[in-house]
Amino acid sequence: MRGFDILGNIAIVKFKRGAKAGEKKRFALEILKENVNVRTVLEKTDKFKGRLRTLKTKHILGEKTKEALYKENGCLFRFNVESCYFSPRLSSERKEVASMVKNGENVLVMFGGVAPFAIVIAKNSKTSKVTSVELGRECSKYAIENVRRNKLLDRVKIVQGDVRKKVPLLGEKFDRIVMARPNLKDSFLDVAFPHIKRGGIIHYYGFYPESEKESLRKLIETEAKKARKKTKILKVKKAGDIAPYKFRYRVDFKVLN
Repeated sequence: MRGFDILGNIAIVKFKRGAKAGEKKRFALEILKENVNVRTVLEKTDKFKGRLRTLKTKHILGEKTKEALYKENGCLFRFNVESCYFSPRLSSERKEVASMVKNGENVLVMFGGVAPFAIVIAKNSKTSKVTSVELGRECSKYAIENVRRNKLLDRVKIVQGDVRKKVPLLGEKFDRIVMARPNLKDSFLDVAFPHIKRGGIIHYYGFYPESEKESLRKLIETEAKKARKKTKILKVKKAGDIAPYKFRYRVDFKVLN
């Protein structure tokens, strides 16, 4: 099987094991012919790795660049596809979360990357401010550039650093927190709970096989109890697959106290 994602001017292809160079070039040529905006075809040679979710690719055909210019939900993003994690498959997720934001809300995005959630929320809602915290230095530089490109400097703030260190230093409580976290063991809910307002909403992303999705509810209940918080789960939604039989879930829940 061959699957591919298009990020503006770049297509990234995952070939089946053992695919020959000639087959790869022929498929890349088909992509270039059928997608007029695509100028570069790269092969994904490894999985996303680590907290920074970096990726390894190999040039197959077209212009030799790894910098994408991608548009979604009325917003424009530039980023390096290897050093900055970006999933076009979360486009509808970002739009859906933005649609839930109410007028005047103060929003925090943890694991903000090049600021897709923050920018889509700010561009498509009447939030008062969005703060996006990202560990990676290069992603944070692109995030600042993307905020400027989308003319949102007055409403989107980019903070570079570890959420465990940076979020407490913000000195704020938020109406809504988006936790678009990497697939890591640490839930980071202990970072979010002290900084959500009473009645605030948390959008938490977790990764489980479908048979274990109830573990998400138990995790939230356990972490809430540790933080002495009462919660009400509003929705559990499957938000795409990340591997065979393993899915990304989004849990929307309200913090009652």
